[in-house]
Amino acid sequence: MSSRRTPPLLVFLCCVSEAASLQPFEAVEPHMGTLFRIKLYAETEARAQAAFRSAFERVGALDDTLSDYKPESELNRLTVVAVGRPMHVSSDLFRVLQSGQMLASQTDGAFDVTLGPLTHLWRSARKAGRVPDVNALRDAQARCGFRKMHLNARDQTAQLDERAMQLDLGGIAKGYAADEAIATLRRVGISRALVAASGDLAFSDAPPGKSGWSIGIDSMDSAGQSFTKVLTLRNAAISTSGDTEQHLDSGGRRYSHIIEPQTGMGLTNRLTVSVVAAHGMEADALTKVVSIWGPHRGLEFIERRPGVKGLVVDRSVRPVVMSGRLVSEGCGRNR
Repeated sequence: MSSRRTPPLLVFLCCVSEAASLQPFEAVEPHMGTLFRIKLYAETEARAQAAFRSAFERVGALDDTLSDYKPESELNRLTVVAVGRPMHVSSDLFRVLQSGQMLASQTDGAFDVTLGPLTHLWRSARKAGRVPDVNALRDAQARCGFRKMHLNARDQTAQLDERAMQLDLGGIAKGYAADEAIATLRRVGISRALVAASGDLAFSDAPPGKSGWSIGIDSMDSAGQSFTKVLTLRNAAISTSGDTEQHLDSGGRRYSHIIEPQTGMGLTNRLTVSVVAAHGMEADALTKVVSIWGPHRGLEFIERRPGVKGLVVDRSVRPVVMSGRLVSEGCGRNR
């Protein structure tokens, strides 16, 4: 008995018809201290609005879990309850903490989610317009250190060694939230979408009739400047970090919001770093490593990872210097 097959032409025509029926929709909501923008393709406005609601609810729930700004967040409860004893945490919090600890171990703390005392100190410094004094920096550093946090995967618990520790997931949480928004949209039947949270973007399938989502990378001091690189991405993520938006100008120097763990100081190297990876959580965190380690060591480290590519723009010199695998490639495309 021979099996019947749908003619290839019919399959192609069905795909074209399905893509042609999709329309673009866009929505924005504030979460995690920034604006989350979602663009998606759906058959009707009603279906798009239902998808937006599901995705934004997921991001909002993650904000309640991962935020260090919200006093009642699960992350902040951890720093109170888990001192000297294990605390069972949610799957979301454990996944982010575990990913952060793995990268901290691989980089000897260049990426460290326990830098909360320092990040909080520098937030206050930016508001005051002056660099923290030496004693305040020393005190904050003494309360940091990824080796002071212990995770147990079997029991899904976390434990901290000292009181007055603070955790800050700002270098990884938005990438994770963008990933989860994309996953939520897939679960409700939306397969062509973009989620943008400040410098963190995640993508699913390409827009109808396109090979991917076209994303411009801006390496200049002003967002109004022309793009230096345009990438085409699908089923991937990109994160960009630098000192353009969050910084402190003092004494003729610009201090980034990204902190060098060994010194406790905000970076002054004037780098803009972009990383393309399969997932937003990975791309988000790796931009911080490259920013701290610099182009040579940082790019060598991240580009050994499967599917990861980087672009570093050094704005401390004129003309600017660009390096990384994305410099010589016309697009960054995963899967």
